[in-house]
Amino acid sequence: MPDPKAMEAAVHEYVAAFDANAPERVIALFAESASVEDPVGSPPHVGHDAIRAFYTASMQTGAKLKLDGPVRIAGDYAAFAFNVHLHWDGTDKRVDVIDTFRFDDAGKVIEMRAYFGPTNMHGFA
Repeated sequence: MPDPKAMEAAVHEYVAAFDANAPERVIALFAESASVEDPVGSPPHVGHDAIRAFYTASMQTGAKLKLDGPVRIAGDYAAFAFNVHLHWDGTDKRVDVIDTFRFDDAGKVIEMRAYFGPTNMHGFA
């Protein structure tokens, strides 16, 4: 079972790495065969190469993440609410998201799922 403190630290590193536009730091959190489903219901990005491409493109939007409350740990999962802030098409936008990370015994993320939909997107026409 992964260490809860290390799991919470990984979430904070994820937010910091995204905000620093550092996809390699994000990739370092994931197991080689991990999957990212962002948003839930979309085709997953599987493996480091696909995940790297996804985060590189996401970071190019200039989006910044801000945690919205504590990280919740249950077994090998961490769940965390956050806001994505970005300036797009001349206006400020916000997306309210809940992510879940599932960790392996080595403390690497093996599954990331992002939960949000149209009602969570603010400032989009």
